Amino acid sequence: MAMKIQDNPQWPNIVELRGIHQTYDEGKTVIIKGLDLLIEDKPDQGQFVVILGMSGCGKSTLLRYIAGLQKPTQGQVLLHGRPVGPDNRASMVFQQYSSLPWMTVLENVSLPLQYKGMPRTEREDRAMELIRLVGLEGHESKFAQYPNLSGGQLQRVAIARSLLANASVILMDEPFGALDIKTRLQMQELLAKIWAEIHPTVIFVTHDISEAVYLGDEIYIMKSPPSTFVEHLHIELPLYRNREMKRNKEFVEMVYHVEDQMVRIAEMG
Repeated sequence: MAMKIQDNPQWPNIVELRGIHQTYDEGKTVIIKGLDLLIEDKPDQGQFVVILGMSGCGKSTLLRYIAGLQKPTQGQVLLHGRPVGPDNRASMVFQQYSSLPWMTVLENVSLPLQYKGMPRTEREDRAMELIRLVGLEGHESKFAQYPNLSGGQLQRVAIARSLLANASVILMDEPFGALDIKTRLQMQELLAKIWAEIHPTVIFVTHDISEAVYLGDEIYIMKSPPSTFVEHLHIELPLYRNREMKRNKEFVEMVYHVEDQMVRIAEMG
């Protein structure tokens, strides 16, 4: 049975993984076995899905399927009801900075539209809208490299580019893992703001339980290989959040609850 975030037949399916198996070494090493997931598109809200699990359980691999960067050994990967392929895939923000350092911020953000053949003036106008949204206005002419931009600013470039490529689904693979704590908190708040304003479906991988509870409205936990989802937690907190919420009793209790589930699942082996 597929794990669902919601079960409303009136909502369109946005991401679906069916019967996913992933093996290596000619089938001798099984990483993922019998995994199903269905994410439906909640109108005027989107979904913020967080995937947790031990290292090596295949969390990043799931994102790579949806991004069209890898195919499972067995099973189907659907986006908006159609198989993932070159013309139907989601954008991905990695932990490593992915901007092209010989291009400006504006050129990096507008790159997906350049690939689609959109005229320069039009694609740059649309790119500037996203640059403003992620707080980089005034930096658009800088080359997208350190030290011209900080680590947090480089991740803002990646987020803006992903939104422009496909604003309905964003995949994020530990995107804040390399940032210092101050910048990481700022990026969490930026992402919460973007989600509240434009309602994308975000699928977010992290090892930080507090970050997962703060950002997510649904958390899925994977067990160690052969992996599948073994826990689905709905975060019973207000939909739109700010950093002050992290001091609330309900938030702290939810963090401990998720932590307890992670420990229990880790002990399952």
